[in-house]
Amino acid sequence: MLALFLRDIRLSIRAGGGALTGVIFFLAVIATIPFGVGPDINLLARIGPAILWIGALLACLLGLDRLFQADREDGSLDLLVLGDDRQMLALTVLTKCLAHWAGSVLPLVIAAPLLGLFMNMEPIGIGATALTLLVGTPAITFIGAAGAAVAVALPRGGLLISVLVLPLTIPVLIFGVSASYGAVANPDPFLQPFLILAALTLFLAVLGPVAAALALRHGTD
Repeated sequence: MLALFLRDIRLSIRAGGGALTGVIFFLAVIATIPFGVGPDINLLARIGPAILWIGALLACLLGLDRLFQADREDGSLDLLVLGDDRQMLALTVLTKCLAHWAGSVLPLVIAAPLLGLFMNMEPIGIGATALTLLVGTPAITFIGAAGAAVAVALPRGGLLISVLVLPLTIPVLIFGVSASYGAVANPDPFLQPFLILAALTLFLAVLGPVAAALALRHGTD
C-alpha cells in the first residue's frame, strides 16, 4: 500500500498540472466572485466561507477523472482488478484516494487561507474554514472514487463524474459551511457540524472505496 501510495504521488507530480490546475481554478473562482456580488467588503467577509467551500468543491471535481485513467491507459488497472480479491481491491482504491487527495486536493487546503484574505475574512474564520476543508475534502475524494470507477471506461467521462458526484457531496458542503460559519457567528455552533463532517468523512472512507471496487470489478466483467 505504501509503494502504491508513493507511486501515485510521483505520477501526479510527473503528469504536471494536477495540483497547479486545481489551485489556479480555485483562485479563478474566488477572484470572480467580487465581480458578481459587488465591492461590498462586509458582504464578501460574510459569504467568504461558503465561497471557499464551493470553490474547493469544484476544484476537487475537476481532477477526479485522473484517479483511475492513467492506470487504465497503461494496463495496470486490469492487473489491480484481476490480481486482488474484493477486500484488497477496496484497500487499493483507498490508497489511491489518499494519494490523489495528498497530491491534488491538499494544495487547495493549503491555498485556502491565502484566498480567505482576498475575501476579507477574519482570522478565526479563515482558520475554521481551512480546518473544515482539511477534514471534509477527503470525503469528496472518496465519493468521487465511486463516480470515477463508474466512468473510467467511457472516453469522455469527466463531465459524467461531476454530474454523478456533485449531488452526493451536498451534505459535506452543508456541514462544512455550517461549521465555518459557527466559528465566526456566536449563536451558531461549531463543534456539532464539525463532528458530523468528520463522521461523514470516516463513513465515506469505508463506503466509497468499497463502491468503487465493485464498480471497477463489474466494469472488467
